[in-house]
Amino acid sequence: MAWTMLIIAGLFEVLFVLMMKLSEGFTKMKYTAGAVIFGGISFYLLSLALKVIPIGTGYGVWTGIGAVGSVLIGMIFFKESKDTLKLLFVGMIIAGVVGLKLVSG
Repeated sequence: MAWTMLIIAGLFEVLFVLMMKLSEGFTKMKYTAGAVIFGGISFYLLSLALKVIPIGTGYGVWTGIGAVGSVLIGMIFFKESKDTLKLLFVGMIIAGVVGLKLVSG
């Protein structure tokens, strides 16, 4: 159950970052509210997951999900670059997250 919460927390982290982008420096209140809500949910679920999962592993996985998700959102919806090196490094983050899960059990 802790791993499920951690993954969901990571997905809410992606939504948090998306809302921050759309808020345009917290000047658009609808998106600012979304950022606060999604960020709060993300942190709460992370805190629950960290009751069971080691802090280094949990935080690493959470930030990895947030980083990869944010990069993919940027590429898909904001026309950010999709160059080979960027994709390679995203793959390395994914490999690191999977590796942390494998060594943590």
